[in-house]
Amino acid sequence: MDFNDTPQEAEFRAEAQRWLSDNAKPRTESGGMMAMFAEAEGEGGNRGEAEWEMVRQAQAWQKRKYDAGWAGITWPKRYGGRGASIMQQVIWGQEEAKYETPPNIFMIGIGMAGPTIQVHGSNEQKDRYLKPMLSGEEIWCQLFSEPGAGSDLAGLRTRAVKEGDEWVVNGQKVWTSGAHYSKWGILVTRSDPSAPKHKGLTYFIVDMESPGVEIRPIRQMTGGANFNEVFFKDVRIPDSNRLGAVGQGWSVAITTLMNERMSIGGGGGMLGGDSGLSDVIKGLGKVYVNGRPAIENAAVRHQLARFMTRFKGLELTGYRTLSALSMGGMPGAESSIMKLEMGLLAQQMAAFVMELQGPNGVLMDSDVALMEAMWQQVYLGVPAIRIAGGTDEVQRNIIGERVLGLPADVRLDKGVPFNEVPTGPRTATV
Repeated sequence: MDFNDTPQEAEFRAEAQRWLSDNAKPRTESGGMMAMFAEAEGEGGNRGEAEWEMVRQAQAWQKRKYDAGWAGITWPKRYGGRGASIMQQVIWGQEEAKYETPPNIFMIGIGMAGPTIQVHGSNEQKDRYLKPMLSGEEIWCQLFSEPGAGSDLAGLRTRAVKEGDEWVVNGQKVWTSGAHYSKWGILVTRSDPSAPKHKGLTYFIVDMESPGVEIRPIRQMTGGANFNEVFFKDVRIPDSNRLGAVGQGWSVAITTLMNERMSIGGGGGMLGGDSGLSDVIKGLGKVYVNGRPAIENAAVRHQLARFMTRFKGLELTGYRTLSALSMGGMPGAESSIMKLEMGLLAQQMAAFVMELQGPNGVLMDSDVALMEAMWQQVYLGVPAIRIAGGTDEVQRNIIGERVLGLPADVRLDKGVPFNEVPTGPRTATV
């Protein structure tokens, strides 16, 4: 397979470079993948005016791209996209990463909710939600995880009860990124507790400003507070905001999750781009081992080679995903490989650089720590990324079953009505 740009792709890349150079400043400092992890963790830290200024800047940048035809490269032109190829989306991502831009607070909307609405939504829903989403006018959040369900999304207990043309929702969601500045949320509920747990779910679009929605911040160990708990108390959602059929919420949610794993894992966006090793090398030039720069140490260079080998594997796996998408398929289990390995690699690389710093590796003060404490931010923030979109254990199960063809886990709740699944502690019998 030829990974070089075709003449058409080269022309598209040059066009993107011209527009970006006219509208944004090139990155002068670290701009690799690890810097992006650190930026994401800094987002939503203080919940003050600085955060709202970040939101305004992000919306302004998204609107500028939208007006120029650079938002939603692969989206249909009808909804404000360019109707271009997935490879052009990859090229755009590679080029945009070279410039200083606001944090991407639109990943949930454009990367997850948008594709789900395009697949499962009615024409009215597509016309209502997609353009304001793509232009940055309306920000979206994801309301999936719950305190009692862990990584088992199908074990959720937030209830939706039909009353006339509305649904009344009660329950709690957790780890909802950006809920406090989002206009809309994608919500999975249990509408039929007498059905098996994967069969009784219904998926909604919810207005986050609805009466009965309460948002509480969760302070992270990075110091930020971009995650939230969201409580629903008699929240009324019109049936016109239902996405997909009643009881078919699981199949709709799978579309969202597959796109989420691709987004978190890097998908095609990392192909040919900066793997993050330039960030490592830049940092190691300022760290010493036995009186010499760490980058000159044989053991350090050996570890760098190991990182590079693993990143190359990720890159080639990403091309599999691109191949599937280019043929009209959905992101497959390859996205789970990338999501799992990317999180592990990011944390291992951060630990490696922090260890080489010695006692300075524990410093969080950006004024004195190496590379403004970027590696400390990555190390503390990546565990959240390893949970989001399905934990490492969930990804390993997917890889084992769908890639390696191993037997599925034994499920004692298969076919059992959800309201009959035991939930309390088990009592041993003699």
